[in-house]
Amino acid sequence: MLKLKSPREISLMREAGRIVAKSLDRVKTLAVPGVTTAELDEAVVEIFEEHGATSLFRGYPSSMKGKPPFPAVICASVNEQVVHGIPNRRPLREGDVVSIDTGCRLNGWCGDAAVTLPIGQVDERTQKLLDVTSETLNLAIRAMERCTYWSEVASLMEKYVKSQGMYVIEKFVGHGIGQAMHEEPQVPNFVSKALRKHDIRLEPGIVLAIEPMVALGTKDVRTLEDGWTVETKDRAASAHFEHTVAMTPDGPRVLTNLED
Repeated sequence: MLKLKSPREISLMREAGRIVAKSLDRVKTLAVPGVTTAELDEAVVEIFEEHGATSLFRGYPSSMKGKPPFPAVICASVNEQVVHGIPNRRPLREGDVVSIDTGCRLNGWCGDAAVTLPIGQVDERTQKLLDVTSETLNLAIRAMERCTYWSEVASLMEKYVKSQGMYVIEKFVGHGIGQAMHEEPQVPNFVSKALRKHDIRLEPGIVLAIEPMVALGTKDVRTLEDGWTVETKDRAASAHFEHTVAMTPDGPRVLTNLED
């Protein structure tokens, strides 16, 4: 069942979202050639500790039998990696892209967001991938102002990505969020059979983690042996952007921005 949030609860989620936004802003300043994703993880740990927030990711159980829980506070997915990359000590290189996804809980409420960053200069095609994926998220948030159902938004997202000659990753979707990171409903970035059957009415109080994932090549993915890291099967680059967004009587409100 959908858990609609009150204005007070949305304000509490905004406080968690602001910490997530601060964390991603710090990562943006550090994401240069030579930095490691482990160092980016350590920077976010410091911000969470400074604000008394707890990580949503560290200790999250794996969906694969026998694999360990997620060990870090950020997912750091490089180049062909789509999501759930584990931070490590390999220096990032000029021309890489890295998707940083993180979330925290503060006073019982959650915030979740992601951004994909270029490391130094990237080629034109890769920069277009980042621009298209970011615009897909922004397009969705703008569309929520005028759409009644999520299927209308998802259709616009899917059509835009395809119009740019790119591919929506369909294996992973967004989600409801509140006191838990993953709540109902599932929030696809494309029009699926399940969405047609169980559409989402965009009414005040609904809070969604909207997270388009876009690939230059195939939409098909595989999970690596570590039980977490997901990459494109053709090893072409992918990008991932995410915001936590609340529907209010005045329209959509992004909870994971630095500024209101």
